[in-house]
Amino acid sequence: MLGCAVAVSLVAQEAAVPSTVKLQSMAARFAPTDIGADLSAFSAADRRVLAKLVEASKVMDALFLRQVWVGNEAMLLDLVRDQTPGGRARLHYFLINKGPWSRLDQHQIFVAGAPAKPESANFYAAGATKAEVERWIQSLPEAERARATGFFTVIRRSGNSFSLVPYNVEYQAELAHAAALLREAAALTSEPTLKAYLTKRADAFLSNDYYDSDVAWMELKGAIEPTIGPYEVYEDEWFNYKAAFESFITVQDAAESAKLQRFSGELQDIEDHLPIDPKHRNPKLAALSPIAVVNEIYAAGDANRGVQTAAFNLPNDERVTREKGAKRVMLKNVQEAKFSRILTPISKVVLGSADQKNVAFDAFFTHILAHELMHGLGPHNITVGGRQTTVRQEMKEASSALEEAKADISSLWAIQHMIDKGVLPKSLEQTLYTTFLASTFRSIRFGINEAHGRGIAIQFNYLVDQGGFVVRPDGTFAVNAAKVKDGVTSLTHEIMTIQAEGDYAKALALRDRLGVIRLPVQRALDKLTAVPVDIEPRFTTAARLLADPASGR
Repeated sequence: MLGCAVAVSLVAQEAAVPSTVKLQSMAARFAPTDIGADLSAFSAADRRVLAKLVEASKVMDALFLRQVWVGNEAMLLDLVRDQTPGGRARLHYFLINKGPWSRLDQHQIFVAGAPAKPESANFYAAGATKAEVERWIQSLPEAERARATGFFTVIRRSGNSFSLVPYNVEYQAELAHAAALLREAAALTSEPTLKAYLTKRADAFLSNDYYDSDVAWMELKGAIEPTIGPYEVYEDEWFNYKAAFESFITVQDAAESAKLQRFSGELQDIEDHLPIDPKHRNPKLAALSPIAVVNEIYAAGDANRGVQTAAFNLPNDERVTREKGAKRVMLKNVQEAKFSRILTPISKVVLGSADQKNVAFDAFFTHILAHELMHGLGPHNITVGGRQTTVRQEMKEASSALEEAKADISSLWAIQHMIDKGVLPKSLEQTLYTTFLASTFRSIRFGINEAHGRGIAIQFNYLVDQGGFVVRPDGTFAVNAAKVKDGVTSLTHEIMTIQAEGDYAKALALRDRLGVIRLPVQRALDKLTAVPVDIEPRFTTAARLLADPASGR
């Protein structure tokens, strides 16, 4: 009977796997888009630097596959060998998702034989339960507990218990290869800050101490702007503790970067006026808050799975952000692609004709910038029950969605604050909220199992409940100018207070109550099937660099 039950289960799984035609339709939600930059003004040496950085980024891709699931690499090899139309379709979608689960579809399995996507990824001991690991972590002395909940260790079985394995041991061979490539790139560049960063990041890959290289990254100058290493914690769905490997190889847009530096000078004033109890504000933000506008050459690992990153705010290590601040990096060519290929078509479906004229790239770009700025503001290092801790550690698996919601909603508040202060033009108010409303549908389509999508759902439903967004009888949506600002202020207050107090229960309650897709939204989403969900980047400049490092555009 047991053998029969297993056979029936396998047949059911085979039936559930999408057909080749269905899989091609699922992949078509990502619009193939050329992503690159003009390198004609770059020296031959700088282009060779970029080629080395792209090579190192490919190592990040391999590492990320291992981190997502222990079986990923073997499955990828099997898919590469399958030259049937179905095999090629599965390989294509596997590479988009970095695994056999569709990230837009509640992690639906699309390769037969794959298990359900493990929430623990490959950061924790195989077969262990979340409760078992949590009990072990809490039993550790304080210093060891800090390492166990830190970014750069995995937890493995050790007899009847567990042990910590640092990344430089777990991923020794790959990191040694990546470090060698970074050293080769460092030897080629004449830019001292880039040389320092690449050398220190190579050292970090081998020592597992990323502090010095994070500081060096903050101090980067010059045209080449790489970000490579373990950073974001979204893939750790148990605790949001463990950092995944990724890479962004970009080049500076100097004119746009200079224009936006004025935002850095406003951060302390924004912090001083946050709509929270003054005791939760930071009276002195760290000094370094650079803003870089760049064009992407290549992205890898956690930076290139499913929905593409349009901007980021790093580093995430609280030691660095407390002492040195954080850097905001805006991927302008990626944002332009998303606005033209995704957001503009969405706005023609979810907004009334009179509101469509109020969707503007400037508002879209400014909101993404402010989103990244606001990740660095508000509560981070907190005290709970007399313990010094962090928001990330206290919020656990609720951390990522809540933090994304915080950055989004508080960025609207911050932009309005700067408009009222006269730092930004009053005309921006005309397009800000309508562009954000249209963009919520772009993000909700990522799925509420993804941190950004669930964070947007929380905000959207809150603003509807507060009357700031309204559903029209024809199924389109609109901004209620009389109520939207109060709704934005109220939600900013609520989320930041939960974070400041380290209230895990309230975080879960808010996430579970509002992080859902309600019927009017689902009806609108059903009308968007012809609009791509996101872009699938084709890194044309990177391909030319690898083929011929002396090439320009």
